[in-house]
Amino acid sequence: MGQWFSGTPDDAQHQDLASTLKHILRTSRWKTKSSPRKPPKLITPPLHIAVTGESGAGKSSFINALRGVGHEEKRAAPVGVVETTMERTPYKHPNISNITIWDLPGIGTIKLSMTSSLLFLLHASRKNDLDLAKAIKIMKKNFYFVKAKVDSDLRNEEVSKPNTFDREKVLKQIREDYVRKIKENKIDDPQVFLISNHNVSEYDFPIMMDTLIKDLPAQKRHIFMLSLPNITEAAIQRKRDSMKQFIWLEAIKAGVPAFVPLKKFISDHEEEKLKASLNSYRVFLGVDDASLQHLAKKLQVPVEQLNKMIESPTLLETKKEETRGEMFCRYLESIFIHGGGLLGAGLNFKKIFCLQLHFLDTVMLNKCLLKKVFACWDLMFSIYS
Repeated sequence: MGQWFSGTPDDAQHQDLASTLKHILRTSRWKTKSSPRKPPKLITPPLHIAVTGESGAGKSSFINALRGVGHEEKRAAPVGVVETTMERTPYKHPNISNITIWDLPGIGTIKLSMTSSLLFLLHASRKNDLDLAKAIKIMKKNFYFVKAKVDSDLRNEEVSKPNTFDREKVLKQIREDYVRKIKENKIDDPQVFLISNHNVSEYDFPIMMDTLIKDLPAQKRHIFMLSLPNITEAAIQRKRDSMKQFIWLEAIKAGVPAFVPLKKFISDHEEEKLKASLNSYRVFLGVDDASLQHLAKKLQVPVEQLNKMIESPTLLETKKEETRGEMFCRYLESIFIHGGGLLGAGLNFKKIFCLQLHFLDTVMLNKCLLKKVFACWDLMFSIYS
């Protein structure tokens, strides 16, 4: 628990945060008793992602995978065996309205592609798609070649050649063949990712996510990280770190570095803010009520059984014969006992930011636990099925 009080976030890992903090320190004045100042809101810029490719390449499934949306959900991009995209169609991320993913038919989409932060070309073999890639490259914009349905390719190969099937060898052949076709159209050093839209923790999907994070400008990196599916424990921790940076930024903007006397109460306004923060952490990390219901259905267990395993759904519930103030005081005492770092130096952070960090770490640990539970269930299912 004490890791988040060991100091500010790692500069080597979060250089974008350091530059943001410098800007805040230059443009903001600390809030004082004589001149109260409402902290400005943190503004996140919009992020537009374009996806294009030939019919049957898996565009809609890819868009749903990026958004973490199931194919049968109402908000899903329609998936079909025939061409379903006749005109460019925007799809908002379900949790982050600033992120829009565009499904492009490939005709007349050059203007939108130029203004997008990221462009994905799925199974690009058409001349139009490759010409678009060349134009994007001249503009020095980010674009990526994606070969989806690689799981189907492997399955078909194994069925047709059960005795000589070699998974890694087949993947290598698929990659080399795809790269060769792209290079034949005079596109050097293409970034190619082999993925499965139905299993985003396998193949190149995690590698692709890491690449996108590195390629995006700093001001859009945080919002993109929050949108990513929770596919690995490292991805979950990275998302936690991104949300933690927002807490630090809010604290700095609010003029928190000051000697704040500890009082055994939380105001109604602060409690509402904590409730909203906890709900957002649970949604972004996939531990909200809807996600728990979905997981319980997969595991074929009552959702109450999952709720008993984790703390986050009841973090704002008092124990028997305990007041709200005593509950928050209990959390703060635990935080300070395990703290150190800033607290050890005599610098007290405002209670609400301490509690936000505590809640965020708790939700992250809950998510990692549930992920391990599902992995064990998946392994047992594969063994006995």
